[in-house]
This record gives sequence, C-alpha cells and structure tokens, in this order.
Amino acid sequence: MTSPTYRNPVLDADWSDPDVVRVGDDFYLTASSFGRAPGLPLLHSRDLVNWTLVGHALERLEPAQEFDRPRHDCGVWAPSLRYHDERFWIFWGDPDQGIFQVNAPEIRGPWTRPHLLKAGKGLIDPCPLWDETGEAYLVHAWAKSRSGIKNRLTGHRMRPDGTELLDEGKVIVDADRIPGWFTLEGPKLYRHDGWYWILAPAGSVETGWQGAFRSRGFFGPYEEKIVLEQKDTDVNGPHQGGWVRTATGEDWFLHFQQRGAYGRVVHLQPMRWGPDGWPVLGDDGAPVAVHEMPDLPPQPPAAPATDDDFPGGRYGRQWQWTANPGDGWATQHSGDGLRLTCVRSADAHDLRRLPSVLTQRLPGGPRTVEVELRLDSDEPGARAGLAVLGDAFGWIGLQRGTDGTAHLVHRFAEAVADAERDAAHPRLAPEGRARLRIEIGAGARCRFSADTGDGFRPSGPVFAATPWRWVGALLGLFALAPTGQGHAGAATFTRFRISPS
Repeated sequence: MTSPTYRNPVLDADWSDPDVVRVGDDFYLTASSFGRAPGLPLLHSRDLVNWTLVGHALERLEPAQEFDRPRHDCGVWAPSLRYHDERFWIFWGDPDQGIFQVNAPEIRGPWTRPHLLKAGKGLIDPCPLWDETGEAYLVHAWAKSRSGIKNRLTGHRMRPDGTELLDEGKVIVDADRIPGWFTLEGPKLYRHDGWYWILAPAGSVETGWQGAFRSRGFFGPYEEKIVLEQKDTDVNGPHQGGWVRTATGEDWFLHFQQRGAYGRVVHLQPMRWGPDGWPVLGDDGAPVAVHEMPDLPPQPPAAPATDDDFPGGRYGRQWQWTANPGDGWATQHSGDGLRLTCVRSADAHDLRRLPSVLTQRLPGGPRTVEVELRLDSDEPGARAGLAVLGDAFGWIGLQRGTDGTAHLVHRFAEAVADAERDAAHPRLAPEGRARLRIEIGAGARCRFSADTGDGFRPSGPVFAATPWRWVGALLGLFALAPTGQGHAGAATFTRFRISPS
C-alpha cells in the first residue's frame, strides 16, 4: 500500500517568514504581516500540511498614528512563536521602532498589548529561548537600511517574564568572518542535544540558503553549516523558517520560497539529525517537491479561507486593511454582503496610498476571482471595485457619473506612476450593479472582465501583478468618494469567490 504524500508548497500564498510551534497534538504558525491590520496571523494544523487561519494576535499596529496610512513594507517583520510557562509568546521586530512582544494563555487570546522590549532602528527577526536551567535569552538580526549593520546576529540575556533585556547585547555570529556568507538574518533559537542551535538563512531571499549554527554556550563561539539550498531543484533561495518536533519524535522544518508577485510561499521539509550531529533538511539538503506525509493522524484537506459571503456585513479572518482601520469603514447589517462606506480621500486616484482597502493574499496558482458589486452611493465620483494591489495596481469596478448614471470603469497604474489611468473605455452599468472577475494566470498575469447584465465581457489589456519590496501582491475591495462634506454613501459586495482556473 502506498503511503500518502503531500506536495509543496503547503501554503501557496504569501505567508512570509513562517514560524511554528507544537502544543500537545496541535501545531500553530505565525507569519509577517508588515503594515496590514489586523496583524500576526495565527494558523492551526494537526498534520503540518493542512492549515486553517484561526485569528490574529495584533488587532492594531502601534503606535497607532504611525500606521493610520499604508506603510506596506514596514510594521511586523519576521515574528517568532513560542510556548512557555503555559502561555503563547510572539516576538517580532519593527525595523523603525524595535523589538516587540505579545503573549496569551490561548492561541485565540486574549493577547496582551505590544510591549516594546528593546527600542532601536534596524532591530529585526528576534527569537527568544528559555533553556532547561531557567535562563532566558534573545537573539536578533539587523536591517542595514535602518542601522547600517547587517550580516550579524546579536544575543542578549532576558528576564524570564519577557519584559526586559538584561545586558547591552553581544555579537554572537559575525557572518562577515564566514567566507561566502552575506545577509545573515531570520535566526530561530533552540536547544538540542546539549547545544544551543540557531537556524538562520543567508544569501538573500531570492538566491540564498538555510544555515545552522551550534555552540555549547549561548554567547558562542558558534560553528556553522549550510543545511538546505536550491541545488538542482526549482526552489530558489530556500529561506527562513522554523523547526518543530512531533509527539512521536519526527522532525520537520517549515520555510518560505520567494515567488515574486505571489510573495513568500511556505514549504514543509523532512528533517533528521545526521551522524555528525547536524540537522539534515529535505532530501540530503535539497528541497523536496513531494514527500510522505508526517506520521500523524489523517486530517481532512484544509486551507486558509478565501471565499466570503460577508454574513451580517462582517468579513472573515482572511481580510486585512492596508493600515489601522477607521470607524465606520465597514458597517454591519441584517443581511449578507460587505457594506463599505465610500471613504472620502484626496488620494482616491492611487490605491497604494489608501488605508481603507480591504485585502487578502493573492493566491499562488491559477485562479479566478469573482465578486458581485452594487454601487449604492449617488454621489458623483463615488467608486468601488475589485483590485490587484502591489507596486503597480489595477482595478475594475463602478463609478457614479455627474448625471447619476453608473459606469463600469477599469483603471491601472504602473509602479513609477503616481496616478491611475483608464485601461478601457467606461461603459454603462444600467442598474449600478456588476459582477467583476479577475482571471489570474501563469506569472500572476491578470485578465479583467465584468458582467453588467449582458454576460461577462473582457476589459483592457493583461495586467502583470507586482509585489512590493517584501510583500506579495494583494487582492483588494474598496469604496471611495471625492473630498467633500457629509456621508458619501456606500457600496455593497456579495459572493466573493476564488476558484481554480
């Protein structure tokens, strides 16, 4: 009888910088969320392959005034998730502020408010460790863009309650001294077999490798080894992740692969310990595409939710705003459908600058995205639509004319443009309704179409989705109005669906 297998990636969307922990029979994962809110997504699995999104640990980014506008590449970078003293802990670095920590008695909360553990520019990728003696430590990396420092890891002693660092810190790994190593970052800290272990990638997210470091003492000296690299596979730069051990003693490693507009998709690698005491990841150090399932009870197929009927006007956990949300952007009501207020904005011509765009991750494979839209606002210039949002963006939707009629419009902006322009000629939408569709093909090439009552008709040229610097492209829903006074009305979205193409 053939053993069941899984295929990578196990999370085929932008779950950047994953970290994982086991508590009993349950596995939990978190990932970078950058400037979107809520932040720090929390995923759950019983078999390390099938994952569901169960919540977020960070309702709003702090300080709030810094994130009342989009800061797409800032905010929450590379969190570490741990379970200690019957609590879940998440540490992360904000490259402009410092190292933060939150904790909770249960994965679904309530989570504490963010505590700034160490202030400073360029402090990123922190990871704590509580060892068997009761000592607590923290390691972090550096962002050269803020600090002028990179390619080294700094270690600290930490109060066991995670509230304070007890020293100024010491460089425990200086990769400038390791021939061929550059951009060392993303450390994850462990104890195993009497050693302190740091699993950390280097060499950049596009072309790098995963390294392992070990020392008998936390502050070093550390010896190093490359334990996962592309070799002859198509998995470029296997990068930054976390080690987890099952209850039966199997070892596994979850990491990401950078895939352009699709962001950082998550792979699962088998892991074992070699006769020399070093970890062996994947197929003797090369990423696997297909592998036998972990020896865990069979689970039904699952993936983070994408579809949404917006019951009562509420949106699912998969949605995030592009900044801290404002009051009244989405209103609850007695029926189904997402009712978005047409937010007045002077930046209505550029979706990249708007905090009131509700987003979810671009799916990693060929998919068709559909949503139904009704433009309820009668205000001239009010508009609403479905977008693909990145360094360049494109959207299709409805806009109210000065004569009260609604028109289907399709607009886009290149990465270098500071305002959108028409991708197709507007056409009348007689009842102020439309079904909107984006077909996402190979290379994240998007084809837009819409049905305003006479069937789906294509609109405009193919649009190639683009990422931001660290973030994959997003799907977005929005409703806007020109600057002015008073309530500008709303738009209602129903039946959001993502299906295989």
